Amino acid sequence: MKDKGTAVIIGAGTGLSASVALRLADAGYDIVLGARDTGKLRDIADRTGARCVPLDGSNPEAVAALYADLPGPLRVAIYNPSARIRGDIADLDPETVRKAIEVTAFGSFLTGREAARLMLQNDGETKGTILFTGASAGVKGFAGSATFAMGKFAQRGLAQSMSRELHPKGIHVAWVNIDGGISNPDREGRGDDGSNAMLDPDAIAESYQHLIEQHRSAWSSEITLRPWVETF
Repeated sequence: MKDKGTAVIIGAGTGLSASVALRLADAGYDIVLGARDTGKLRDIADRTGARCVPLDGSNPEAVAALYADLPGPLRVAIYNPSARIRGDIADLDPETVRKAIEVTAFGSFLTGREAARLMLQNDGETKGTILFTGASAGVKGFAGSATFAMGKFAQRGLAQSMSRELHPKGIHVAWVNIDGGISNPDREGRGDDGSNAMLDPDAIAESYQHLIEQHRSAWSSEITLRPWVETF
């Protein structure tokens, strides 16, 4: 077991999650990655020693099982998944919308619940950090994006409620508004052309680590990260 305890990243992939996992592994955390497809995590698992768990983040039993079997005390929990369904409100399929909101909002609740239960058992003035990866859709609802707006507004509200409840108990909770596309060479059209017009996942990971290491006298409950070209 590493000296910092365990960091869990739900919705892990080859972009942001990989950058965060590398950074936290270097900082001394045991890494646990949960993802629907763990095959894409082999490289990052080899580089960090992470344990990879096949997981649907919106499944209560699966999420509870993951958090019940960690290599050490839980100190960091990060929830990344979201589902974006585009379309005019009159044309949206209710079942598709329901499933998307379960991924974005209900899954956030499940991780928040399990993480809080474990962290409250930790010693120390600062017992852990829970981070939710948000989006500008949690601040303003765009036309044709009702599903994503509902999910992200709910996630943001959850984070605000948890912050007010858990900060006095020693658990840092923050919602991170990722306002822009994240560069990822493994995804078509997401390569970095050198202009920094998209968010660099390593730069985002640096901000996540800063949140995790913030002194409790100056905790952030929300931050926004956006590239220099993004309008807002």
